[in-house]
Amino acid sequence: MRRFQLWLICLILMAAAAPLRAQDRLNAVASFSILGDFAKNVGGERVSVTSLVGPDGDVHVYTPAPVDAKKIAGAKLVVINGLGLEGWLPRLVQSSGGKAAIVTATKGIAPHKVGGDADPHAWQSVANARTYVANIRDALVAADPTGAAIYRANADAYLAKLDALDREVREAIAQIPQARRKVISSHGSFGYFAAAYGIAFIAPLGVSTESEASARDIAGIITQIKASKVPAVFLENISDPRLMRRISAETGARIGGTLYSDSLTGEKGDAPTYIDMVRHNIKALTSALSN
Repeated sequence: MRRFQLWLICLILMAAAAPLRAQDRLNAVASFSILGDFAKNVGGERVSVTSLVGPDGDVHVYTPAPVDAKKIAGAKLVVINGLGLEGWLPRLVQSSGGKAAIVTATKGIAPHKVGGDADPHAWQSVANARTYVANIRDALVAADPTGAAIYRANADAYLAKLDALDREVREAIAQIPQARRKVISSHGSFGYFAAAYGIAFIAPLGVSTESEASARDIAGIITQIKASKVPAVFLENISDPRLMRRISAETGARIGGTLYSDSLTGEKGDAPTYIDMVRHNIKALTSALSN
């Protein structure tokens, strides 16, 4: 009897792990590319993941198209960030008429506040990324119990990679002299990274890329850079680079390169996955700040 039970369990796990035809996979929609990458890592071959805001897209100012409502209508699961990031999404979900379960990936994360509003960029802390992954795992298990063992195994493997990534970031930052751990970036998307890893980010824009820096804001930033001897300014892949180049020219702070904040790149870019994004960012930071 014991042997039969073990055999039956093995059959169930083998069936759950078997690759599914495209039409048989669970359809999941993520609001933007970073969440899509998390969902792909947890879902594996059992899940077909679509991101509404694709590579190098700006989720802050995205305007949904009719095809997006169709995607949501055909989904069984919709993964959102929450914390006010996707202001355009509730109306889209309502207009789609779909019945997908919605998982808020930031559930359980204590938000930072900026000017009284929640900072939605919680993924910039790798520890928070673990919470994203756990929430997506639990949502997939609820939506597709047959694949529960696969989703849990995939999540465990990916969480181990995130643990290694977090150690990698901390070891790299330890090589930067304390006095040089400060940079200027395009907008305030690195608050969680700053809190987790001890690098001060100063942004001429607010948390959202919809904000525009006033002449007074820019003058204040320039004064602060000179007074604090900020060594580098960084561009972001979703922001207009002209402002940062102007600040660099007026202060003498070097442009340290591009940081990836709210979006991944395409497959041939520097940051096609979340792990690639974090590694690119920490390499750019350490290169600019260590010397």
